[in-house]
Amino acid sequence: MKVVNSLKSMKARDKNCKIVRRKGRVYVINKKNPRFKARQG
Repeated sequence: MKVVNSLKSMKARDKNCKIVRRKGRVYVINKKNPRFKARQG
């Protein structure tokens, strides 16, 4: 999992990426290809 300042570029990497909020953090998740996980902050 990458930790980044802005998730906008991470979401654009793959069309299956979704942005979700969990426990006050923002995550990018991808069910089809779990390589693309990222967290903000």
